[in-house]
Amino acid sequence: MRRAFSFFYIVGSTIILSSLSLIVSFFDKDKKGVHAISRFWAKSLLSVWGVRITVRGLENIPTPPFIFMCNHQSALDIYTLIAGLPLAFKWLAKRELFRIPFIGWAMTRAGYISIDRENPREALKAIDDAGRKIRQGMVIIIFPEGTRSEDGQLLPFKQGVFNLAQRARVPIVPVGIEGTSRLQPKGSFIPKEKGIVYINIGEPVEVGSKGSAEKARLMSEVRDRIEGLMTCRET
Repeated sequence: MRRAFSFFYIVGSTIILSSLSLIVSFFDKDKKGVHAISRFWAKSLLSVWGVRITVRGLENIPTPPFIFMCNHQSALDIYTLIAGLPLAFKWLAKRELFRIPFIGWAMTRAGYISIDRENPREALKAIDDAGRKIRQGMVIIIFPEGTRSEDGQLLPFKQGVFNLAQRARVPIVPVGIEGTSRLQPKGSFIPKEKGIVYINIGEPVEVGSKGSAEKARLMSEVRDRIEGLMTCRET
């Protein structure tokens, strides 16, 4: 019964609140209202599912602009990050998600950044555009693995997101999530059990000059930071 209610709630709330976001977006220049609707949506879903969030490291969040980079274990990551991070941000996401009715339309109107992985030329243009928007003050969040990990271990990072970081020349804030893969394994539409998700925010990593050596340093340092944050629980 609980799972049936959860299923209908996520479908119904997504259609209703995505539609509301579409309407609000035409009058909401900075899209903070749209993000507020997204936070309400995420928090309501977590409440229905019995998922609680513990966030540590909020003091490490710098003044915008910057880039969040986070490990990716589950679809539940998206809801917990929207609900747990106390500021408006945009997602960098694969283009396929923008084609989903209602939620994809709302993502487009919210100003989220679409990346076409099958078209390198278009992907490069999107990265250049994203870099310009970040320099102008936008905060974005990226999963540098590019997809969800099935066993909870970090997958290899995609180089393109670090090309973006070097173009934007803003700090990278590492984030580690722990608990989402246990509650909602890859392939599950809704969480299978109640529980706590830990979100740990690390100190910013400064981005230096352009070049392959600096990109390699960034990838290594951000990976080390995220790995450490993934197993760091608040006591």
